[in-house]
Amino acid sequence: MDNNSLRDAISRFADENRRNIIRDIGKLVALESVSSEAEDNMPFGAKCAEVLEQALEIASGMGLETRNCEGYLGYASYGSGDDYIATITHLDVVPAGDGWLADPFTVREREGWLIGRGVMDDKGPSVLCLYMLKFLRDYDIKLKHEIRALLGLSEEVGMEDAEYYLSHYTAPVFCFTPDGSFPVCNGEKGIYHGKITGRFTAGNILDIKGGTAANAIPGRAEALVKCDRELTSAKNVEAIHDVAGWRLISHGIGGHASRPTGTVNAIGQLIGYILNNGIADENEKAFLKTLQQIHASPDGSLIGVAADDGQFDPLTIVCGVIGYDENGHMYQTVDSRYPTNTSGEKIRSTISDAFGDTADVITLSDAEPFYISADKPEIRICIDKYNEYTGENAKPFTMGGGTYARHFPNAVSFGVETDTLKEPDWAGSIHGPEEAGNIDWFLKALEMYISAVIELDSAL
Repeated sequence: MDNNSLRDAISRFADENRRNIIRDIGKLVALESVSSEAEDNMPFGAKCAEVLEQALEIASGMGLETRNCEGYLGYASYGSGDDYIATITHLDVVPAGDGWLADPFTVREREGWLIGRGVMDDKGPSVLCLYMLKFLRDYDIKLKHEIRALLGLSEEVGMEDAEYYLSHYTAPVFCFTPDGSFPVCNGEKGIYHGKITGRFTAGNILDIKGGTAANAIPGRAEALVKCDRELTSAKNVEAIHDVAGWRLISHGIGGHASRPTGTVNAIGQLIGYILNNGIADENEKAFLKTLQQIHASPDGSLIGVAADDGQFDPLTIVCGVIGYDENGHMYQTVDSRYPTNTSGEKIRSTISDAFGDTADVITLSDAEPFYISADKPEIRICIDKYNEYTGENAKPFTMGGGTYARHFPNAVSFGVETDTLKEPDWAGSIHGPEEAGNIDWFLKALEMYISAVIELDSAL
């Protein structure tokens, strides 16, 4: 099959499978696969085990070979060879959170878009990778390598699935993950997750809660406080009096922790209201005033952790989950995406110094930045395929998001998100409410992936 015939066949295949792709995305989105406590033979809980079984069942129905890797992840495959090329996506999702207009686990179609938790991150791309293999099988494409579509289950909570896989299975000669933005991301910032815990128990703030995941900016937060004065609602913060005290409800704009621009952290708004209205006692006030410096400066400048190495975008830092722990101490998680001229330990130490004796700061996880040269042949193939299918002259880039690529010896992220497609006002982002993905763009991405894998097989 010559190049023109191959491209025509790929385009025809994508069009013919449009409804099937939408159907299969819906099957996966319907399962609320948030990673949870391990159960027997289910390292990430029953819901994640169920969604992996569903995905492998879809793949088996396509005539593909499948394997469940001891419950940590699974894969579908086509072909054989001494080495293999892989894609890796994830089937786990962050909790739905608030702000949805309908059930987040039932896919809706609107004006050529799909809406539902995970349609972009990362169940839609997972289905695309399975259809990539289906094309290779349906057209009996002869390859030198086995091609695997790896399906992970704990990307959102530490990527233990990838660590397990690489310690028990041979790594691919090259891997790309459709869990970022086009064109090609060949470098990712470091990712620091920390927890700040106050050294005090509840005073005037009887309860406080907000956020669903450390790597998501919350769109809602609330507190129950005692106050002997009348409190009035402010912009985006409701004040409601009941028998238990004053209930404060803050409404923001949620989103992904690596992209704070355009979001409004509901916790930050709530803290501002509490401080502005003199509600907190002295211990709470000292803690919240320092915490407010993080909320007020996503670049880290007010808390003293700002950094810029000229290669990556500057550091970002946001707060994800607030609450009281089992000992009655208020805590706040932080998520920082950092460049090469700082470190997770430096971030932790600087935050700790800022809080002084009001709080303890611990590291929950820390992953260093990584970078792969854009001149490598496999990177050139991916970027060239993107430009071929879009007519652009795009270059590889670095980002703040963290993907599976950082765990593999030779890997990058390759789509599916894009800045070139204008989203409707009602379309939500990944990790936020009304998460949406464009169907036509999914099909174009599928064409790129099929074409890229065939050329990667030939070149490697």
